[in-house]
Amino acid sequence: MEILKALECMESREQDNLIMARFFPEDDVLGGLKELALKYQIKAGVILSGIGQVKDVELGFFKAKGDYAPQTFKGNYELLSLSGNILEQLGKYEFHLHSVLGDAEKKVIGGHLLKAQVSVTLEVALLKTNLTVQRVVEESTGLAGMFFEK
Repeated sequence: MEILKALECMESREQDNLIMARFFPEDDVLGGLKELALKYQIKAGVILSGIGQVKDVELGFFKAKGDYAPQTFKGNYELLSLSGNILEQLGKYEFHLHSVLGDAEKKVIGGHLLKAQVSVTLEVALLKTNLTVQRVVEESTGLAGMFFEK
């Protein structure tokens, strides 16, 4: 088996609406996901799996309307799980991502992924769908909820 030399930029392939991607050190996670969405013309997609190692992560926790409580975690963390969805709306991409991170002592933290940079590698699998979905800000929570076309 021939070992391919790393190109040091994100690589991806699509087959039967399944997109697999490999991110490299210093890649911006959300920027890379947006790049995938544009490249593969994703209208709605589900992140099935995301694993690797990331750094300088910002996680959010929803406390109450208007209070999302972001917190930054410096250093390297194993990305044990990344899941969520991607929706295209009015030419912009909306991400709702959750992540679970582990540190060197095997302690785990998690929350809504707001920001992260790849430190070693990131492998992502996402499923593209043709569903028509929109996000609409709900008055009661202030959050953009997912709604389906009727």
